Amino acid sequence: MENKNFIWAHLLHLGSNMWNEVGNTRGREHRSTPCASEVLRFDRPLWEAHTIELKEAGINTLIIDVAEAMEYKSHPEISAEGALTHEELSAEVERLKNLGFEVIPKLNFSTGHDVWLGDYSRMVSTPIYYQVCRDLIREVCQVFKPKHFHLGMDEENIENQRNQMIAIVRQHELWWHDFYYLVECVEECGARPWIWADYFWSHPEECIEKMPKSVVMCGWYYWKCYGEAVKRSEYKQKMLSSFEKLSALGYDQVPTASVWAEPDNLEELTRFCGERINPEHWLGMMQTTWERIDKDWMHVHKKAISSIIKAKEIFKAL
Repeated sequence: MENKNFIWAHLLHLGSNMWNEVGNTRGREHRSTPCASEVLRFDRPLWEAHTIELKEAGINTLIIDVAEAMEYKSHPEISAEGALTHEELSAEVERLKNLGFEVIPKLNFSTGHDVWLGDYSRMVSTPIYYQVCRDLIREVCQVFKPKHFHLGMDEENIENQRNQMIAIVRQHELWWHDFYYLVECVEECGARPWIWADYFWSHPEECIEKMPKSVVMCGWYYWKCYGEAVKRSEYKQKMLSSFEKLSALGYDQVPTASVWAEPDNLEELTRFCGERINPEHWLGMMQTTWERIDKDWMHVHKKAISSIIKAKEIFKAL
């Protein structure tokens, strides 16, 4: 399959305060980011070298988790010590664009991944919260000047917050109210919103009725469990079947794989999606590691690059 506009994306964590609170390492003892930090964890030389490797591997799009890594003028209390100033981050975005990347900012507003918001993560769905969300989206867009903006919105449930100090889950009309508000904030800045497709898995009928076609859906699947084997897991069945269902409904998609569980997951998912998603709505593929750029974790990122190269060859053969 030949498609010069096909997106080959990779998710990078500039900010990484999206899981457990400062000092709380429950369930994350063996991750590159066991808990949040008040000081920015950013190795600039390693980051720059890695982005060049990603370009050489054929990646053309970077999704960057910003979180606490930016020195926010509107809400400096959110920023980590050592956060990048507007000028520093703008220069980095420009460097990446000059390398040939589309650069997409990501602020995850899921209550399961919003530790980076500090005290505001405990003020969800209040007037103060709404104003902060709008301020941060506008400020990030001023720096990135993006065509797309990833809002996260994954894993907002009790199970995925079981190790956090507080669990907050929006439901029913409130989830949609807040989601529409965030979409409006992004679109006001001239960008197209992306989200993880989790809500579709558990609320398909609601999404068919209420999810705008303007939103890019990023369904994810991190295993090599297909065919008969997947029938043993209702959860995985929902994830896998969603790619074809979203395609039939006319949603644009960027399916997402990861070396988090299986080192060659991207190759298998590329082949699977190539057989099921309408090319008209198959915008691209995304690779993730869910580990920050750190010298002790570069072996994971090397696996991700190897997988990207192999997946691109599979894509060509489709």
